[in-house]
Amino acid sequence: AYTRQIHSNRQRRRFAPFCLLGLGVIKMEKIFSGQKTAKLGTEKKPAVVNVQTEERLKEVALIFEEKGWKYTIGLEPDKPEDITDLEILLNPLKSKMAEKKVGRNEPCPCGSGNKYKKCCGK
Repeated sequence: AYTRQIHSNRQRRRFAPFCLLGLGVIKMEKIFSGQKTAKLGTEKKPAVVNVQTEERLKEVALIFEEKGWKYTIGLEPDKPEDITDLEILLNPLKSKMAEKKVGRNEPCPCGSGNKYKKCCGK
């Protein structure tokens, strides 16, 4: 953790959200550790799943084997089933494509033939 002494009122106002009890000391946490996180379903980070029955255990294990993912399955009849890691692997997040912004001097996308800055960019 990092600490910094605030000397002036100007700095106090600037760092106000981070001050601890008005003592003028800032405590910042290191957010990025510099290490990559392992991909789910690999040797370093196997998927962890809990099921209630032996039949369900075989069914889930078959899915993992078909896909070639590394996994750990727990058989716990008294706890609710937890297959969130399997669901994440089966339905990965789709990356979103950002739409290209229209430049001020490019033709307006509305089809008027005018520059964007003279038409819809006002």
